[in-house]
Amino acid sequence: MSLTRWTLTAATLFLLSSDASSQELQRPDPLFQSHDVLDVRIVAPLSTILSERPFDEELPASFRYTNSAGAAIELDIEMRTRGRFRRQKDICDFPPMRLNFKASQTNGTLFHKQDKVKLVTHCRAAERYTQALLREYMAYRILNTLTDISYRVRLLRITYIDTEKNRRKITQYGFIIEHRERLARRIKLPALEISRTSVGALDPEYTNLISLYHYLIGNTDFSPILGVKGETCCHNHVLFGVQGEPLKSVPYDFDQSGLVYAPYSVPNARFRLRDVRQRLYRGRCVNNSLIVTTIARYQDARDAVMRVVTELDMVSARSKKMTASYLNKFYKTLDSERRIKNAFVRKCF
Repeated sequence: MSLTRWTLTAATLFLLSSDASSQELQRPDPLFQSHDVLDVRIVAPLSTILSERPFDEELPASFRYTNSAGAAIELDIEMRTRGRFRRQKDICDFPPMRLNFKASQTNGTLFHKQDKVKLVTHCRAAERYTQALLREYMAYRILNTLTDISYRVRLLRITYIDTEKNRRKITQYGFIIEHRERLARRIKLPALEISRTSVGALDPEYTNLISLYHYLIGNTDFSPILGVKGETCCHNHVLFGVQGEPLKSVPYDFDQSGLVYAPYSVPNARFRLRDVRQRLYRGRCVNNSLIVTTIARYQDARDAVMRVVTELDMVSARSKKMTASYLNKFYKTLDSERRIKNAFVRKCF
């Protein structure tokens, strides 16, 4: 039977099993239950942070936001820079941060149970960097529409105040990523710290879903089974599960993808791509029997995926048009059995 004739039946079966598994998951923490932009103020020794880029040392700072009752909530935090590529001074003027909240202060606040959370920052002040950050936020949100087993994010409008120099305030967008231990609690699977795993150890349905997601956003900067040298598994993925049972390898960090199209992004030299917007499927041939059900899931989610692009007011019209066009090219591939075979079945490895 052809791929297209299978689509409707496959979609029904996939959605029934997906709904059943979703019922077992816990709700996200309150911080990630809303998509409203949260206005916050961070007061910190920014001059030191931006010049020295501390990685092992955390510096004291304060974090302020207004709760739903209109009351100002101020929390003492510690912060440091994080990451590898974007922490380099020649790449980003403003590096990614890690915010360490104090549990004794977060009880009863929007940040209850939040501890060491990753903050994705704007990199540079130019508008094209802001739009790239918003597109990376969209990338996480798009994955959320496809599976609950994915990192939740919350968009912030941040006013930074330097305690060391009398410089003007900086207001930029950023977003917080759900901590992996909070994701582990939500999906009821522990996060694993091992050096590597194998394709055979991964959950095949979930792995195929994620393989197609990486193709959708034009991402090749990842490995679901192996970490970079000297680090635990996996490269821009985190493993969740119990050894001996199928593992979920959950992706993050999409700034090198074609959908994000960050000003500093470069094509992956390993695959000889023309530019970062050229798509390449890196799914496994062993999972090709699942391609019909996987594609059906994406077809069913098409409207939800496109709404992520259109509903964000802070994304520029040009950026929305570019992103929508990029996603529509993906869906054009799914509309043709010939293109499906050429893009996925014949390009797997």
